[in-house]
Order: sequence, then structure tokens, then C-alpha cells
Amino acid sequence: MRFFISNDIRTNSLLKLIIVFTLVFFLFLWVTNLLLYLKIGLSYNSVVEYYRGNEEAFRPPKSYIGLLEEAHFHFFSMAVILVTLNHLILFARIKNSWKLMLILSSFVSAFGDIISGWFIRYLSPLFAYLKIISVVVLQVSLALLLLLITRFLYEKK
Repeated sequence: MRFFISNDIRTNSLLKLIIVFTLVFFLFLWVTNLLLYLKIGLSYNSVVEYYRGNEEAFRPPKSYIGLLEEAHFHFFSMAVILVTLNHLILFARIKNSWKLMLILSSFVSAFGDIISGWFIRYLSPLFAYLKIISVVVLQVSLALLLLLITRFLYEKK
């Protein structure tokens, strides 16, 4: 971990290799996340139906246990992914205001993505809009983090 608190991440070839492989894994996470949301759909009706069910289509609503298992895994995994990417973005040569925007947008949208399913299911279908906005902002934030970190790793000093 001592390498993650110094500016030599571009000159340490082994650390750079670890970061590149990590970014590749996160890129595949980003792609599969996008594919999952395209399967569900990003329309109000498709999101509501996914969480609240549809009797005509024989689609049951998401269960309490299903939501709990999903949230349990996602709270942990998104925390690890976001702390890693947002830590690495601190080294990039971009304005602090952009860094702050990326940090806030990635964490807030991830939280909104996770909790909005609960809100849709148990409070109101109107929270589908929160879900859609959170998913889009999260995907854009992750893409920007991945691109900016990759650019930082390979730019000249």
C-alpha cells in the first residue's frame, strides 16, 4: 500500500502492471453492468416492472431477500471499486474541482443505484427516475475515472 501514497505509480513497472490489470477488470465490470441495465431497460416502465413485477407477464416482484442479497454484495463491491478508482484519480493532473465532482458523483450515484430498488419496491414507483439517473451518472463517472486514470498512467511526465 505504500505505493498508493506516492507519486511513483507511473515509474514502478510492477505497480503499473497491477493497476492496468485492475483497470481491465473494472472495464469488464463496466461493460457487464451496462449490459445488465440494457437487459432491464432504462425506461420508467421497465424499471418499475423489474422491481414491482408484472402479473400479465408473470413477472414476480423482487423479493425482500433478493434485494437484501443484492444490496449486501453491492455495498461492499462498489465501496472497493470506488475507493480504488477515486484514490488513483487523485494522482491525475486534473483540476481538484473535477476530482471532487468525480468522487461525489461516483459515490452518490452508486448509493442511489443500490437504494433506489428498495424505494421502488416498497415506497413508490416514482423512484424509478432516481434509479435511471443514478445508473447513468454511475456509468459515466466510472467511464471517466477509467479513462482519466489510464491517460495518467501513460502520459509523459
